[in-house]
Formats: sequence, structure tokens, C-alpha cells
Amino acid sequence: MSEHILTELRDGILRIEIRRPEKKNALTSPMYAAMADALDRAAREDAVRVVLIHGQPGVFTAGNDVTDFLNDPGDPDRPGFRFLRTIAATPKPLIAAVSGNAVGIGTTMLLHCDLVYAGESARFQLPFVNLGLCPEAASTLLLPRLVGHQRAAELLLFGEPFDATRARDIGLVNAIHVEAVLMDAALERAHKLATLPAASLRATKMLMKKAQAAMVAQAMQDEGAVFLQRLASPEAKEAFSAFLEKRKPDFSRFG
Repeated sequence: MSEHILTELRDGILRIEIRRPEKKNALTSPMYAAMADALDRAAREDAVRVVLIHGQPGVFTAGNDVTDFLNDPGDPDRPGFRFLRTIAATPKPLIAAVSGNAVGIGTTMLLHCDLVYAGESARFQLPFVNLGLCPEAASTLLLPRLVGHQRAAELLLFGEPFDATRARDIGLVNAIHVEAVLMDAALERAHKLATLPAASLRATKMLMKKAQAAMVAQAMQDEGAVFLQRLASPEAKEAFSAFLEKRKPDFSRFG
């Protein structure tokens, strides 16, 4: 278990808090493993009726820790992949409360949440191409299905940040709240779900996801294979070096 992932079960709601604010909640392999463990627990325990994932005011997650990529670039059993498989298969209602930056996997994981509530400060970004990588979390399947090919292409190919209003307009976010009430609003929705028939909730979620479950699994497998190749690519090495050296990457010498 990671010290940077905190869990609390109360009133049927399992809260999973990403807490590494000194690094903008950047995710490491132990953090992914801890979140996957928490989601496994949610699936097993009858006491868990709803799951709520969140960070702190002003920070959801900056995405994968770059140094974590550099230290372990080629492992096909990366805990990050396990987390993605687990969140995609979570059988119980899953809510996210997003405040501040949600970068990379911080945005793609939301495609597997049932309800997403954002603070006014929320900023979303999918900078995979900018890092010499490719998208993950079956986002190459789910994002075009959600927003249409052209808008998905704009978000994935340019990797430019977008705000909570645009996230709501394209259907990624259910509602926007002022920061002071974001967690209260998310918890109110979670508490209401926790009072409803648990078996009916699980059945309804299963039926909504069933038609594309196999495609999601295949997309994750395909993306994962390319992702590992891209991690070892010269473009990714240049992007990570530039990030650490606080300079603009130069991709002009790569074909």
C-alpha cells in the first residue's frame, strides 16, 4: 500500500484519495497498485456500495510521474496497466471529484467513471503525443464515442488543456461546482446512490457497459503494446529529458 493513497469507508462510500500534493499528485507505480487494491476491495466487500475518487482542492493528479517512466520503461506488467484494467471492470458506481489539474491518466480514468463532478478550477489535458507516447485507458475508443472523432482528434493529437466548461459540454463532466462545495456535492450524490438497491445499481451499470466491455479490453491491450514501444522511443526520451531540464523538446530530427 502507498502512503500517498488514502482510503476511508463510511456510510457505504469508499473514498480513495490521491494525496501527494508536493508533486501535484503525480502517480507512481506503488500509488497505482494501491488504487487497484482499493478498487478490488470495493468489488469484494458488500459494505462498499459506492466509490469516490478525489484529490485535494486545486489538484486532482498531474498524471504519471515522469521519473517513474524513466526508472521502469518497459515492464508490460506495470501497476498502471493493472489499475486501468481494474477501474474499467469496477462493478459498483464510481464517482470522481476533480479539482485543479487532471493530466493524462487523470483525464482518461474519468472515461471509466459513472459520474464526474468538477470544480471551477478543473483543467484537463491529454498530452500523450506531446510526450512521444500514445493514449491509454481505451481512450482511443471511448473518447471518440463520447465526443465524436473530430473533437477527440483535437484533444488527443494536440494535447492542449481544456477547462471544466468544455469538459461538461463534451459530456466528460456531469456538473461544475464552486470549489468550496465540490466535495460536498460529490458526497451528496454518493450518499444518494448508497441508499439505492445495490444489486440494481450493479446490474444497471453492467448492462450499460456490457456491449463495449470486450472492445475496451482489446483497446487497452492494443494501446498498452504501443505505449511500451513508445516509452522506449527516441521521441519519448527527448520529451522526458526536456521536461526534466525545463526546456522545449525538439522533435525535428525524428521522422
